[in-house]
Amino acid sequence: MSVNPMAYEAQFFGFTPQTCMLRVYTAFQDYLFEVMLVVEGVILKKLEGFPHAKISPLQVRKGTEKFLLFMKERFEQLFSKMEEVLLQLVLNVPKNVLLPEDKVHEQYPYTKEQFQALQEEIDQLQQQYRAEASAEQALLAEIEEQKRVQAELEKILQWFEGLESICRAHGTSNFKESFTFLTQNSKKLQDVLKDVEKKSKKLRISDQLA
Repeated sequence: MSVNPMAYEAQFFGFTPQTCMLRVYTAFQDYLFEVMLVVEGVILKKLEGFPHAKISPLQVRKGTEKFLLFMKERFEQLFSKMEEVLLQLVLNVPKNVLLPEDKVHEQYPYTKEQFQALQEEIDQLQQQYRAEASAEQALLAEIEEQKRVQAELEKILQWFEGLESICRAHGTSNFKESFTFLTQNSKKLQDVLKDVEKKSKKLRISDQLA
C-alpha cells in the first residue's frame, strides 16, 4: 500500500485514497475466500455421487487451501499494479488543480513570515479590543455611580426647598436666618425632651416607692 498521505486528495474526496484501496483489497479477499468455500462445497457434493472415489474431504480442503493461496499471490501482484494506476491516474488531484475552498489562497498569497506578522497584528487588535471593552465597562460603572450621586443631590435640594418653604411660612425668608431659626427650635425641642425624660423617671421612681 502507498505511504504517501495524499492529504489534498483526502480533502477533495472526503476520504484518503489509501483507505479506498484498502477496502477494495479487503473486499476482494473476503469474496475470494467465500468463492473458495462455495467451490469446495460443490466438489464435496459431486464426490457423494462417486462413493468409490479415493478422494477424502481432507484432501479436498487441502486442495482448496492450496488453490486459495495461489489465487491470493496472483491477486496481490495484480492489485499492486492496479493500486499504482488508480492512485496516479484516478484518485489523484493534479498539482495544477486548486480546490474551490482554496481559491482564496491564490487570490491572497502569503508567505510564512507574512502570515506570522498578520497573526501578531490580530493578537494586538484582540488585546486592544479587550482593553477598550474593559474601559467601557469602567466608564459605564462610573456613569451609574454619577446617576446615584445626582439622585441623592436632587433629594437634598428637595429637602432644602421644603425647608425654605417652612421658613417662609414662619416669616423668615433669609436662609441663614432660617437655619438659625431651625437650630434654635431644634435646641428647644431637645430641652423639652430632656425635661420630659426627667419627669418620666421621677414618676417611675415614685410608683416604685409607693
